[in-house]
Amino acid sequence: MHDDTSLTIGRVKRVLDERIRPAIYSESVPLQVSWHELPGEPVAPAEGLALDYTPVAVGTPWGAAWGTTWFHLQGEVPAAWAGRRVEAVIDLGFDINMTGFQCEGLIYRPDGITVKALNPRNQWVPVAESAAGGEVVDLYMEAASNPVLLDYHPFLPTEQGDILTSSSRRLYTLRRLELAVFEPVVHDLALDLEVLFDLQEQLADGPRRFQILQAMDNALDVLDLQRITETAQDARDQLAAVLAAPAEHSAHKISAIGHSHIDSAWLWPLRETIRKVSRTCSSMVELLETEEEFLYGMSSAQQYKWLKTHRPEVWDRVKRQVAEGRFLPLGGMWVESDTVMPSGESLVRQFLYGQNFFRKEFGITSKGVWLPDSFGYSPALPQLMRRAGFEWFFTQKISWNQQNKFPHHTFDWEGIDGSRMFSHFPSMDTYNSQLSGEEVAKAARQFREARVTNNSIAPVGWGDGGGGTTREMTGKAKRLANLEGSATVAWEHPNDFFDRAKAELPNPPVWVGELYLELHRATLTSQHQTKQGNRRTEQLLVEAELWASTAAVYAGEPYPYEQLDELWETVLLHQFHDILPGTSIAWVHREVVARYAEVITQAQALIARAQQVLSGTGGLQLEFNAAAYTRHGVAFGAARELEPATAQLVRAEALDGGYVLGNELVRVVINSDGLITSAVDLATGRETIAEGKEANLLQLHQDFPNMWDAWDVDKYYRNQVTDLRAADSIQLSESGGTATVTVTRSFSNSTLVQELSLAPGERTVQISQSTDWHEAEKFLKVAFPLDIRAEQTIAETQFGYHQRVTHVNTSWEAAKFETSMHRFVLAQEPGFGAALVNDSIYGFDVTRDAEDARVTTTVRLSLLRAPRFPDPQTDQGLQTHRYGLVIGADIASATEAGALLNSAQTVRSGAREVEPLAAISGEGLVVSSVKLAADRSGDLVVRVYESLGRRASGTLGINRPVASAATASLLEDPLEPVEVNKNSVQLKLGAFEVRTLRFTLR
Repeated sequence: MHDDTSLTIGRVKRVLDERIRPAIYSESVPLQVSWHELPGEPVAPAEGLALDYTPVAVGTPWGAAWGTTWFHLQGEVPAAWAGRRVEAVIDLGFDINMTGFQCEGLIYRPDGITVKALNPRNQWVPVAESAAGGEVVDLYMEAASNPVLLDYHPFLPTEQGDILTSSSRRLYTLRRLELAVFEPVVHDLALDLEVLFDLQEQLADGPRRFQILQAMDNALDVLDLQRITETAQDARDQLAAVLAAPAEHSAHKISAIGHSHIDSAWLWPLRETIRKVSRTCSSMVELLETEEEFLYGMSSAQQYKWLKTHRPEVWDRVKRQVAEGRFLPLGGMWVESDTVMPSGESLVRQFLYGQNFFRKEFGITSKGVWLPDSFGYSPALPQLMRRAGFEWFFTQKISWNQQNKFPHHTFDWEGIDGSRMFSHFPSMDTYNSQLSGEEVAKAARQFREARVTNNSIAPVGWGDGGGGTTREMTGKAKRLANLEGSATVAWEHPNDFFDRAKAELPNPPVWVGELYLELHRATLTSQHQTKQGNRRTEQLLVEAELWASTAAVYAGEPYPYEQLDELWETVLLHQFHDILPGTSIAWVHREVVARYAEVITQAQALIARAQQVLSGTGGLQLEFNAAAYTRHGVAFGAARELEPATAQLVRAEALDGGYVLGNELVRVVINSDGLITSAVDLATGRETIAEGKEANLLQLHQDFPNMWDAWDVDKYYRNQVTDLRAADSIQLSESGGTATVTVTRSFSNSTLVQELSLAPGERTVQISQSTDWHEAEKFLKVAFPLDIRAEQTIAETQFGYHQRVTHVNTSWEAAKFETSMHRFVLAQEPGFGAALVNDSIYGFDVTRDAEDARVTTTVRLSLLRAPRFPDPQTDQGLQTHRYGLVIGADIASATEAGALLNSAQTVRSGAREVEPLAAISGEGLVVSSVKLAADRSGDLVVRVYESLGRRASGTLGINRPVASAATASLLEDPLEPVEVNKNSVQLKLGAFEVRTLRFTLR
């Protein structure tokens, strides 16, 4: 036979697009439409339904950016349509390629009950399954005119990302508002052809492919293009045999779960996400009610709480489906957070607040962590997931790697303490699957563990901006359930998938360490004020818990459960993976900075109240210490009368236009440009700064990545650098024995002031920096070339640290040209090291240099960026940083210095000193938090961890009579009793182990 493949393919494509799909609706009549454009922010549905409406016609422009328009839709089903399925078909001016990223609608009945949502891929509303004829249609639609910001030419700077600067021009045009007859057989024919067409594209030439091509030709031969409805079943009959052919025994098995990864904020503000969640959930509930096998999963307790608070009617519908096991709460976290930058306590609270919400509202405890889209994953996470009671971990994002392909899809992930978590990446490389032939074939073709198991997950539905699963997707799933030449597809709870995968893979491959995303590296720096607010608030809330717990136990002061919960939920929300990383629109970050300020004010008020209760009213000047280390002789959780410093005062002298600062520990030379040319540890005589180099050197780079402006920094940014050496002025001042050199610089359109300080008894040169930043597409770093041959850098992560080699022997190491830290990064060789500590910086880079066989290590902190998309004003204006160089550091001293820098010294007038409520002994053991139990039992919860990366033992004492003690999960569930001796417990911890203890006090 002649090869007519190309003819058949062209024929099917044209007939599908031009004849069959348009015939899914065979008859239509226009709806009567009236509208009300709101002048400002959205209103509650009850208020929207009661608005005054005026007539409007199809073809009318509507919707300024971020506006809301309410439409009233009225009509009558023609008598001739009796017995047929009738739907309302509504096109608000959609672009089908922009689902989730443009206008959307939500349909209400007059009684306020939601029906379903409208978006570019879901333009229908059910009216009657079998019309009687003459039914009156009365519907309301709340339409959001969200602007398209990620357009066909993405990453263009736009002012549309904030209601304060967006255009008032109407963005959309009403295109279609009709009642129409839905033809289910035509719809099924379209799906039959689409599934078979996609399948044959993925098959090699052979009997199966040729039989499909012939069947499609046969179908179109009997389809009368002028009588589509009448002949559609005849065409389907020609396809029945190839659709009925069963899959091979060895076919890959896809566990599908309905899904709509809704970003809690991104190219839309938080208030719009609340509506996106209600729109998507309304559509998913409607689909669950009509598709018996379909299952839908949604993560993020915050999004469920939004439903409960703002859309109680949708919440009730969702809750019924959860009870039936059809709508599945996933993930057990407050939001799908970033996991690289939040503190250890913040990640614990993500689990605690997320799981507690699911337990309280649904009686469900999630078994797995569901994080499809975060930008890399901390190596501390496996332990935290296990200690929170999770059994599995799911993500997809690592498939976005620029350079190296991750070697596993189902594997054990080992963290810094040795904990392992069973993990899975979907082999189709998407969390927004449409069940296309390409995706299904890719899932089977790419699956890395196919020798021993043959299962993968497919999250199915429109996501990012919401929308969820469509009836077309569920229709494809039915056809792909058991189809020759294809992987099989079945709707399945992820728990069941993971149980089966574990059984089939008892000895999974192991990946050790961080799951580093070779992309989106600049998210460690973009939107500095957002990151600064996160660091400050998460620290203050832990301090507020400490002092409130101490006041409750010592003085009977009521513990502020509700206020702390509210503040924690705010901080946890803003750790969402498009907020904390700095990749949302201007509106989001403007609101975030304001909310952080509110949290700081409230947390400080809670701290002040508790400290006043503890110390009383009097004239003593008391220093309170909430850092996990003794400061100025004041232990953690204690308050002592402020005493004059007894350490030797800092010596300062002029030298060649610069200054030499020294105390009993270190000697630092600062030249006339404010750069550090020498930093000597006096005890050893070791020089910290590489010979002939200058530290504290600010460097400015051109920063224009190939795409994803706020997200990415590409390696070539290093090719253009300007060293900001020249100082406008430099001067010395002294106060309280501390010497400070103030340096002023100006460059390009910006100015910068640094204060370099050395205090008595300290080995840290602390730098307070204020930058009036007015750059575009620039990256600001500060470099410290160290006379240290460091084989690895040691960067703090949650409850420990992570080591990374300094060489670039392989492509995996070369890809890590920008990496993460928390409060410190340490470079050391045997016998000597130096650390950089900071109060709000997360990104850094390291280079290894050699001259005459002398290896030096340059560590650079990432300070500011200036991307123009999605927020063209990113980081513009006044920015502040605090960081420091610790001379002669090791892991213990770097950890201590970082903790002290991040916990502000507090001095308050009072009548009495305060003893610590909890005290720990044992080298390397650190108290992370002291709080009252979330269940409001009054039990005291203390969390400790091992910080040095080795086994440790010690004692944790409570300064009150203890009735009993137990280890607890991170969810504060008691696990095993612990022996108490004189109100103390003995501890033995492994390297980086996190231990939570729960005490019942007498």
